[in-house]
Amino acid sequence: MTQYPVVGGREPCPCGSGRRYKACHGKGANRATLTFVARPFEGLPGECDWVAMREIVPAALASVKLVNDDHKVFIVTALPNAIAALHRKDGVILVGLQTPTGSGDASRDVGGAIVSALRSEPGDSIGAPDPQNTVRLQELLDLTSPFDVEVTEGFDFWFAEGEDLSNEVAETLKELADGMVATVRIKAPMGAAYWCEFPDRSVVRWVLDTDEEEALDALARLSAAGNFSLGEGSRYLGAFRADGLLVPVWEVDQERPARGFEVQLTSLHRDFMAALGVTVPLSSKERRARAGIVGRQLTLR
Repeated sequence: MTQYPVVGGREPCPCGSGRRYKACHGKGANRATLTFVARPFEGLPGECDWVAMREIVPAALASVKLVNDDHKVFIVTALPNAIAALHRKDGVILVGLQTPTGSGDASRDVGGAIVSALRSEPGDSIGAPDPQNTVRLQELLDLTSPFDVEVTEGFDFWFAEGEDLSNEVAETLKELADGMVATVRIKAPMGAAYWCEFPDRSVVRWVLDTDEEEALDALARLSAAGNFSLGEGSRYLGAFRADGLLVPVWEVDQERPARGFEVQLTSLHRDFMAALGVTVPLSSKERRARAGIVGRQLTLR
């Protein structure tokens, strides 16, 4: 079978048919690109924080190091009008995670946004990249570089330091900051944990970097043993799935500071790891507990 080089989707197909590549020999490439990936950030340092920034945290950023480029690049939660990336006027590139995706693989979509931003000029905004011409984050990033998340109180990072902002823009930034859910990253021995304060409650969300089915079994063992809390005043609410990972959620005492749950998370993690290592089948009590956990699926708020 003749192999044709990959070109832009709107360019003429190299086979000489006269049709655009995406309507000719690019069809197969497009289908391959659109393959769904349930756990898109697997293999990246800080996988759980990638998931949290995409699904939980209102405003945050983390620097990443590219393998073959020296540009300063930050992964951020959200950008204006949900654009894919922003090439700031000072040359810094911001790439959003809370952006509509279309390839079925968030890693490929974000990677494509980085590639597009690298080809842009300072001041440019980048829309959704063509999934046929994208590359996954696992190929773009230096996987030895840590992914350290900085939770922010607003979206001032959209602009370069010292950049003059109009009164309208400054007011918009203030309104966005005032409407955000207060969020704090809690130090956790595994995965990534975030404390979130809503008007009527505070919750702790713990993103687990464990196979979902194994995590459910371990949580079921803890629940059946009555060891499934984050201390006095806490209540397990349920769990949700995000990018292939399980995220259990507890309602906690609103008067207690976010950092106060680090000790409880450490203790719960120790018990969770012990439960994870148990290989005997679940008991009838544990199976009932597992069914209860599965049945209490939450939706993001």
